[in-house]
Amino acid sequence: MYREPFEKGEFYHIYNHGVEDRNIFGDEDDSVRFLECLEAFNTTESFGGLYMIPRGSTSGTKLVNVVSYCLNPNHYHLLLEQVSEGGISEFMKRIGGGYTLYFNNKYKRKGTLFRGKFRSVWVSTEEYLLYLSVYVNLNFKVHKLPDDLLRLARSSWTEYIEKTKRGICKKDIILKQFKNIEEYRKYAEDSLILMLEKKESDRQMKYLAID
Repeated sequence: MYREPFEKGEFYHIYNHGVEDRNIFGDEDDSVRFLECLEAFNTTESFGGLYMIPRGSTSGTKLVNVVSYCLNPNHYHLLLEQVSEGGISEFMKRIGGGYTLYFNNKYKRKGTLFRGKFRSVWVSTEEYLLYLSVYVNLNFKVHKLPDDLLRLARSSWTEYIEKTKRGICKKDIILKQFKNIEEYRKYAEDSLILMLEKKESDRQMKYLAID
């Protein structure tokens, strides 16, 4: 796991789970709210409060570039590039605090929502960056979410593969390294097969070790 400080111009895989592995998205509106947080809080402008999300575009410099994201029922994955000094730390502080305020108010609960501070991994190579873009974009498929949970998931995958799809991701960071969208789709689908094979192999090795 990477330790702060984060460096400008570097990429990081950011992730966290709900405390005690609880769901952090109770319905589809929660997933939408988290995505609104990703967009609204990504500015060097200061906020008077984190509960009410400002509507419309914000001015100021971005804290981070969101490269890809996946929201699963009990955890999230983000692939971020830091573009402002201290950007990732400030961005994640706003996300964690703002979304927790919203969630606790909606579900009449108190206390922490996430499993401690977010985890981070420095992306050390271009090859790893491409791999992680797939891992994050298709994380809901890596976990083979059933239909009743899949409805809670949100991913930037459609931003990547639909030419007219607009969103919050700086997807050209990844797509400029491929001839076209279809080449990236093929790379992603082939990579997913390898990820699932590795996951199954790791599961079997763990089972054998216990047995």
